[in-house]
Parts: sequence; structure tokens; C-alpha cells
Amino acid sequence: MQVSVETISGLERRMTVGIPAERIENEVNKRLQQTAGRARVDGFRPGKVPMSVIRKRFGASARQEVIGDVIQSSFYEAIMQEKLNPAGAPSVEPKQLEEGKDFEYIATFEVYPEVALADFAGISVERIESEVTDADLDNMLDILRKQNTRFEAAERAAENGDQVTIDFVGKVDGEVFAGGSATDTNLVLGSGRMIPGFEEGLVGAAAGETRTLNVTFPEDYQNLDLAGKAAEFEVTVKAVAAAVLPELDDEFFARFGVEAGGLEAFRAEVRKNMERELRQAIKTKVKSQVMDGLLKINSVEVPKALISSEIDRLRVQAVQQFGGGASFKPENLPAELFEEQAKRRVSLGLIVAEIVKQNEIKPDNDRVRAMIEDLASAYQEPEQVVNWYYQNEQQLGEIQSVVLEEQVVDTVLQKAQVTDKQVSYEDAVKPAQPAAVEEGEADSDA
Repeated sequence: MQVSVETISGLERRMTVGIPAERIENEVNKRLQQTAGRARVDGFRPGKVPMSVIRKRFGASARQEVIGDVIQSSFYEAIMQEKLNPAGAPSVEPKQLEEGKDFEYIATFEVYPEVALADFAGISVERIESEVTDADLDNMLDILRKQNTRFEAAERAAENGDQVTIDFVGKVDGEVFAGGSATDTNLVLGSGRMIPGFEEGLVGAAAGETRTLNVTFPEDYQNLDLAGKAAEFEVTVKAVAAAVLPELDDEFFARFGVEAGGLEAFRAEVRKNMERELRQAIKTKVKSQVMDGLLKINSVEVPKALISSEIDRLRVQAVQQFGGGASFKPENLPAELFEEQAKRRVSLGLIVAEIVKQNEIKPDNDRVRAMIEDLASAYQEPEQVVNWYYQNEQQLGEIQSVVLEEQVVDTVLQKAQVTDKQVSYEDAVKPAQPAAVEEGEADSDA
């Protein structure tokens, strides 16, 4: 087998592979002999068909099958011989198919880049430190109560925080507009659900009262036909209901799976969940800084084939996440939407893989077990959850991958410039803010 490799550009390679005719013909003859033993041809008994007839009838298809198999096997042999690591499937162009002559084909493909890791000392990380205080716990209990608020009818005028049931009709320039009318809508005053002035205009209204509200749509309103325009809403208040917070009693605790132990047990359970959330938030923020730092100090040439594959995965994830439906095909989503994210993920994958390779990192079994037990502790039967992970190869593999990434982060932190910062629980669990927030993304119903 003759092999020659040419660098086209960057990571792209053109490999020419020559296969001796003898290898092709031997394989074709083997196929035809196998076919002769089972072929059924009119006028001949099974197994007694002359080879000349077999070759005439089945020779072309046998040759095509052999060519396909030889390309596949010889390509693997060639890349092993030349010590190449293809990134993606090759594009194959057969050059010679004539019977009795040497066969030649050209395979064009990209190879994985060589990643030269920069010194981790060039990475700066701010590692936050925090704890769950009693005040944080009390605040969380208030949040949980508010999330379970119920509303009871009130024989009085509406106040902020009340829920009103309303009918309304909106007009712009005296004309009713699409989407500006509704009946029996429940609205909590002060929730910010409606455009500015709408909820404020209903404070003090009683059941049975009709009010006319003159408001203006924000300049950045999502419906450009209404943005910045003055509107008039005629609103009828049909009912007023006051918010009632649930008591911290056994009935409330049972909603969260705490069946015994009263307030003390409930506080302990909530604190445990808050501490788990805090640990994860700190890990996530540190990991994000490390990954950003790795991208900043390492320049990696990324194979287009890997980016394309990652874009396909992101497309599928997007359709699943946003419920595109069975009829919506992921490939209909423009590749440009995912290109930057795909390139980032592939680049980081290559960098992290090189760190794992150079430092001979393997998933720490104790850390894997600890992570699974931490996840399982949120369930009523944690031991069953632990067993499920260890019996499910795919789920266990995902945990091992997360642990491996954590070990990579630890490896980087050993040499990175790390500063510690004490922050409140609220700031610690707050998601990191993006560099810029587009205007007009807030929801509003009216």
C-alpha cells in the first residue's frame, strides 16, 4: 500500500492511498466464490453455476462492495502508518476503478491540532467565600411562604399586593388593537406584569368599579407597532382578593417533604438545600473564570468538522429545550446562531483534553461518590438514587465527566493568580451578569 500525505492548509490534509490490484482482485474473487455457493440462476442447480456466469452477473456489484470495504480498512491503516489523528470523517475521491489495475483514492480531512498549553499563572481568578447565616435562612423561609401565597376575597378597595380580577379593553387612537383586551384576568398589583401606569391606576379601585387608564407603551416595547404610543384602557374590577401567607406549620412543612420534627427540622432541611446551592454556585463561578482564562491565554486552531458537529448538537438541544415539535427539523435553524458557542465549546474541549493528558488526570472515585451522594440527598430515598447512578452507565459517565472537569479546575488553580473574596449568600448564588443586557427583553402582558 502506497501512502502520501500533503498539507493543504492549517489542519487540512490530502492523503493519497494506492492499493495493489492483487489485493482488490483477491477480495473480489473471494466474494464471487461465496456468491457462487448460494446464487440461484435459472437453468443451473444451486452451487453448480459456472464462475463465468457468476462473474458476469455479480462481478460489478462485488467489485463495488470490495472497493468500499478496502477504502474503509486501508484508510485506517494509512492514518495509523502516518500517525495522523483525523477530526471528522474524510471526503473520499476514487481515482482508479479499472479491473486489473492498481486502485487509488484521495482522502481529504482535518486533523486534531497540537495544543501547546500556556502557563496557568496568566489566569486570574476571584474565588468567593460565603456562608448561610440565620438571616439568610429567615429570608428564604419568607420567600417560600410568598411563593405559596393564597388569595382570599376582600370587601375593600384594592391595595398593592392584592389580586384583582379584571376585564379590560385597550385602544390606541380610538381603535381597539389586537391583544389589548381580556376578560377574567387575575392580576397582582405591584407585580410589574403590565406596562407602567396600568397597575398603579387600579390601586384604590373596588369590586364593581370601572376605571379609564391613560398610559403610554414603553419605547422599547416588544410590539413595535405599539412602542411609544399612548393608549387608553377601560378596566372593570370584578373582584379584589388579599394575599394570605401560609403559617409555618406541619401542613406547610409537609409540602416540602418534611413530615416530622416541626420548625426545627424544616429549617435544617432548608439550610441544607441552601448550602448545597451555595457550594454549586461557587463552583460554577470559579469554573467559569478558569475556562474563560484558559481560552484567553491559549490560542487553538479549531477543526471545522468539530465545529459543524457541535453546531448540530446545539441545534438539537435548542429544539428540545424550546419545544419545536416533531415536525420541526433542527437543521432548519441557522448555523450562525450557534457558531460562536460551538467554537468556544470545541476550543475548551481541546484545551481541557490536553490538560487531562499532560497531567494524567482520571476521575477520582471518592469525589464521584461524594457528588452522587450530594445529589441523592435531595431525595426521600437517597440510597436508591445512589444505586441508580451506579447501575446506569450513561448517568455515571456524566458524573465522572463533571468530576474530571472539577479536577482540571483544581489543577489550574494551583498555578493561577487566585484572590479570595467574602460575599453574602445572596450575592454568591446570584447568576453572573452578562457583559451587556439587551433592552426590551423584560416581559409585559399589555
